Amino acid sequence: MNVGIIGAGHIAEKAATTLAAMGDMKCLAIGSRSLEKAQAFAARFGIERAYGSYEELLKDPDIGLVYIATPHSCHFAHARDAILAGKPCLVEKSFMLNATEAAAILALAREKGVFVAEAIWPRYMPSCKIGRELIASGVIGEPKMVSATLAYNVSDKERILRPELGGGALLDLGVYLLTFVRMYFDAPIERLNTTCIKAPSGVDATEDITMILADGTLASLQASAWCQGGNEAVIAGTTGYLVFDDLIHPTRISICRKRHVVERVVEMPPQITGFEYQFRACRDAIAAGALEPSQMPHGEILYVMHLMDRLRAEWGA
Repeated sequence: MNVGIIGAGHIAEKAATTLAAMGDMKCLAIGSRSLEKAQAFAARFGIERAYGSYEELLKDPDIGLVYIATPHSCHFAHARDAILAGKPCLVEKSFMLNATEAAAILALAREKGVFVAEAIWPRYMPSCKIGRELIASGVIGEPKMVSATLAYNVSDKERILRPELGGGALLDLGVYLLTFVRMYFDAPIERLNTTCIKAPSGVDATEDITMILADGTLASLQASAWCQGGNEAVIAGTTGYLVFDDLIHPTRISICRKRHVVERVVEMPPQITGFEYQFRACRDAIAAGALEPSQMPHGEILYVMHLMDRLRAEWGA
């Protein structure tokens, strides 16, 4: 399958690197608002076609999937244009700015019969399935608690600082924490307590989210775009706990029975970047005639978007 990338920033570079190494898919085209930038990007990654506008890329009949790698604030317009052009699209997280935009895009995709997915890559990676299987096996007993932190000091980046670009920690980092909980626990939220520290621009800089689920699980989550964290995640059960060495892209899951005593380590399979799994999931779903991937269905996109709206309402952000 040929992929066209909209946007030529850092995330687009990672996608292009991944596709160049995959073999069973490739990046055929790059679209940017500047032809010069698109041509430079294409030369760096060996991409055949460079377009100086997103509209030109969407008209390319050879592109089977569009990857939208623009800022959050652009996702609605670019996804809408792709769907109206009949192009299946994979939209970088966070899917949209809010649940209203998300619902509108998903409704349009259903109406037009066009595939659309969110590129929240941990949902597609082997670690998700492996983690679920470990919990189901009873190796840690009955899960009771989740604790996770995700923090990167990206406070100097314009897209993080500016509210009109969808800035703040939640849409960029907090979404991964919420997704992590949803990956392993289906129970709805029974109680939510949260607080945040805002940046001078009004966006959320650092936040704490505590959720009590209907099954009795407590999730304690912290996200920050203003400091550097260890970014581990722990799922604790009645007889042991699992440690994910990296919340977003685990390379190993350690099984512990006693404090700091590792009983077994499950290594993740070799990967290119980890992005390859979401691309293949989209390709396979499109080939099967589906409008959404099973790994991240549309209902789950809306659940997380509504939850993020709820959190921002609590913060007044």
